[in-house]
Amino acid sequence: METRQQPSERDRPAEQRRRELLEAADRVVLRDGPKASMNAIAAEAGITKPILYRHFGDKGGLYRALAKRHTDALLDSLRLALDAPAERRERVEATLDTYLAAIEARPQVYRFLMHPAETPQPETGAAAGAGSGETGFDVGRHSAPLLRRLGEELAKVIHDRVELGPEGERLARVWGHGIVGMMHAAGDWWLGDRPCSRAELVRCLADLLWGRLAAVSDKAGGPGF
Repeated sequence: METRQQPSERDRPAEQRRRELLEAADRVVLRDGPKASMNAIAAEAGITKPILYRHFGDKGGLYRALAKRHTDALLDSLRLALDAPAERRERVEATLDTYLAAIEARPQVYRFLMHPAETPQPETGAAAGAGSGETGFDVGRHSAPLLRRLGEELAKVIHDRVELGPEGERLARVWGHGIVGMMHAAGDWWLGDRPCSRAELVRCLADLLWGRLAAVSDKAGGPGF
């Protein structure tokens, strides 16, 4: 009797396999947070570690792929909050709440993306050979571009929708990166200490922003901000 063979690693389309590996990595990160290792991810995916390195190069490559995956989803949610048919204050609060809700819902993913493991995990790449590997993964070096991307995306929204005068583009970038920095720092503190409810933190941060941003005019013909 002929038995059906499972498709081999090489038989699967590369993008499909990469997606499957990222989903396996997500499951490990949800369980282990910053301590998620390439060994654990390979085991979760049912493959050897050299195959994992073949797809991502090293832990930094896997980190960047996961960061893009989660940042894309977060940006989509933030854009929906910014585009909602509501008053500006409501949209600002909805945007802040969307960010905080995202890190609250998946704190281990957030910590993996933003914080190094307390105990460095040795990771050996397939191409490096025995005896060579990466230790003490530098998350900060990789998380900075993630925050920069969020800042640039928010700056575009501000510049497109708010009339800021002749130096509007530069001011929008200052505000965009400043708001993202505020959300990140306040959210990181709040997620660790839980000093207040999410709703209270949203209200306090919106109050902080409610200075010049509330006084400027929306651009004519646009949806406003």
